[in-house]
Amino acid sequence: MPGLTPPALRPLPLATLRPEGWLLERLRLQADGMAGHLDEFWPDIARSGWIGGDAEGWERGPYWLDGITGIAYLLDDERLKAKVRRWVDHILEHQHEDGWFGPRSGAATYADHDVWPRIIVLKALLQHLDATGDERVVPAALRFLRLLDVLLDEWPLQEWARSRWTDIVWVINQLHDLTGEEWLLALAAKSKEQGFDWSGYADDLPFREKVDEATLLAMKDQHGGYWMNDVYLSSHGVNVAMGLKAMPVWWRHDPTDQQARLLQMIAALDEYHGQPSGLFSCDEHLAGRHPSQGTETCTVVEYLASLEVALESWGAVEPLADLVERLAFNALPASTAPDEWTHQYVQQANQVICHVTEDRVYTNNGPDANVFGLEPHFGCCTANRHQGWPRFTTRLWMHTGDGALTAISYAQCSFEYDGLSVDVSTAYPFEDDVTITVSGSGVVPLNLRIPAWSTGATVDGEAVAPGTLHQVRRDWSGGPHVVRLHLPATVKAVPRPADAITLERGPLVFSLAVPEQWNKIGGEEPHATFEIHPTAPWNYAIDPDGIKLVREAVAEHPFTKAPLQLHVKGRLVPDWTLEHGAAAAPPPSPVTTTAATEDLTFIPYGCTNLRVTELPWTR
Repeated sequence: MPGLTPPALRPLPLATLRPEGWLLERLRLQADGMAGHLDEFWPDIARSGWIGGDAEGWERGPYWLDGITGIAYLLDDERLKAKVRRWVDHILEHQHEDGWFGPRSGAATYADHDVWPRIIVLKALLQHLDATGDERVVPAALRFLRLLDVLLDEWPLQEWARSRWTDIVWVINQLHDLTGEEWLLALAAKSKEQGFDWSGYADDLPFREKVDEATLLAMKDQHGGYWMNDVYLSSHGVNVAMGLKAMPVWWRHDPTDQQARLLQMIAALDEYHGQPSGLFSCDEHLAGRHPSQGTETCTVVEYLASLEVALESWGAVEPLADLVERLAFNALPASTAPDEWTHQYVQQANQVICHVTEDRVYTNNGPDANVFGLEPHFGCCTANRHQGWPRFTTRLWMHTGDGALTAISYAQCSFEYDGLSVDVSTAYPFEDDVTITVSGSGVVPLNLRIPAWSTGATVDGEAVAPGTLHQVRRDWSGGPHVVRLHLPATVKAVPRPADAITLERGPLVFSLAVPEQWNKIGGEEPHATFEIHPTAPWNYAIDPDGIKLVREAVAEHPFTKAPLQLHVKGRLVPDWTLEHGAAAAPPPSPVTTTAATEDLTFIPYGCTNLRVTELPWTR
């Protein structure tokens, strides 16, 4: 049996790259906020069945461990590393004799043979191995996968694991890279065979309109309180985000048409369900292009993870790299409160009020789905959301098989790798200039991604083509040597449905910032539950001409204090109001209104809590 096709890129070993600037402060917010303390007060982590407790023993503990492991080692935080070691030690020391991980009741039910949360645990263990070299991880992982190879013959993949086989194969690929064990390839094929057909889904997207509750009820197959038929599972947004990983992980087994298929699936999701932030709607199911339909926070981080795996397989190809930045700089920060202590279950592009309401636009989310709190609507995102920033950080720079280093994005950071010392100084994406200082010996090529939107980009003053990788090949001896990138962007009014528009500049989407008031409605500080109500009008039509960009100094928390503003002229549209507890669809443009012209301020989407991102236009 042939081996795996090598990926184009591999991340640097965990903790090799050190975040700096605003990215460091963002990770520190996570460490000081919910991520770094969830195990101290939330029963599903503090008393998790995964560490011998009496609380939830399914996916929440593994999700939290997967996120906090990256944060702990990227920050070199001894407090957090001790938390990781406690969990890792317990999981490894309590592995069952047959190789099974985690809680087991002994019942002859699928719940006692569910592979899905064990795969999340393996993802966390592989991160821990990458940072520490812990020699226990690989033998324990192989024992589990040996058991899985037998287990799948008696208990084939069902429910969530059937939809999420893509992560099973990703883990198997990593173990094959580490060990060369050929039997793992057959296990990967068996997992794919039992899993949902994401390739066929990509070839012909089956859901091109909002999947409403009537559709789900019509296909109802009651099982354990959930509707576990393929309609439910394959229209569920988090599953779709994970399903995108199918093409890049299976490309390593069979490279035929996988990249084209992934791009086709992304394009179809955007055409029928796309939101301005780069997300597709899913609350919890694919929900069309209405800008008040929400997107679950788990979908944000899982979409990012699938795209990052695609970049590893194929390199810094567009539009995948651009979409990673779009999600990371807009949707990811918008899903949480500025202090990282509360979050939403769903975020909206046009999010003009966050409140508990029975009259809601969502398909099947609860009345509290868009408030900020500890676990609004459902607790999966409470545990899972923390993986987003550390995974993005570890893939800022990756290395190639021929010894080159490739820059995917340009947040401030530094690292030493393979005899080279690299320091990246920038406040990107809030400024256009990036300074890379390199010291070392010998010739190590640097592949610098030039974003597709940056017309007029230069490297050391020389023009470079947008949407390409520009290679800088020098002898870095006798340094330090400096490489300067200039990545200019222009403000654009991008068409949206019903002739609405969204304002963009480079990877940043801009929103009308709606003045707000936070009202505590329950829970305990600092992770209490809050509604957010507007204190001024939000229903404007804007003039896309004459927009003025205003810059301010970039603070350590730029998603709290916006360093970029767009000053825009607009007029109230009184007939544009709430509908089903959210902003109604923007009225068709151009809008005729007799209201007075006002000066409006737009700031980056990720800097907002209440916002209007798709607006009608007027003259």
